[in-house]
Amino acid sequence: MSGKRVLIVDDEAPIREMIAVALEMAGYECQEADSAQAAHPMIIDNQPDMILLDWMMPGTSGIEFARRLRKDETTADIPIIMLTAKADEDNKIQGLETGIDDYITKPFSPRELVARLKTVLRRATPKGIEEPITIDSLTLDPVSHRVSSELKPLELGPTEFRLLQFFMTHQDRAYSRSQLLDLVWGGNVYVEERTVDVHIRRLRKALGERHDYLIQTVRGTGYRFSSQVA
Repeated sequence: MSGKRVLIVDDEAPIREMIAVALEMAGYECQEADSAQAAHPMIIDNQPDMILLDWMMPGTSGIEFARRLRKDETTADIPIIMLTAKADEDNKIQGLETGIDDYITKPFSPRELVARLKTVLRRATPKGIEEPITIDSLTLDPVSHRVSSELKPLELGPTEFRLLQFFMTHQDRAYSRSQLLDLVWGGNVYVEERTVDVHIRRLRKALGERHDYLIQTVRGTGYRFSSQVA
């Protein structure tokens, strides 16, 4: 699990520092934010693999911030562990119904936190797609969420990354825009089909002239990923 990026969101600096030390010793990369307002741009710009989120914070509470993240297609799938002093069952149920993946009650030991984090990340990583995928010197690493072209890193947004990952694991088949919305965005997300075209353009631009040929337009149908020239 080393190399996974974890964002720690807690208004108490000593708690953030304690968590960061424990996670870095376990091989994780950590970022810190003291509020939901500070955390949000960090999540959008550098999508973490996990968010550790304090329930009680000034301004936007952790539970409200989790709701917002779950409603946004670009952040809906990021695993969240809630850090809370609330031990009663109703609050735990409220958190789980919001869509958080687990909770841990303060005070907690670093060892327990690391164990829970590993479990949630294991559940969040589908079996069979943990190995890097390489096609014509384009490499996608599903664990580190990094993409490179001839060993040079490429900058992809979270949606473009999911789109490319889907294409690289479902090659040489044409998919309609509607199918891509269901399979990449999720059937419970309501967006217009032209949204697919926008992200396809962004993905092609990110791949550059060397690899944009892999994303092929299929007239009257949609798109196909293939290393064979159409």
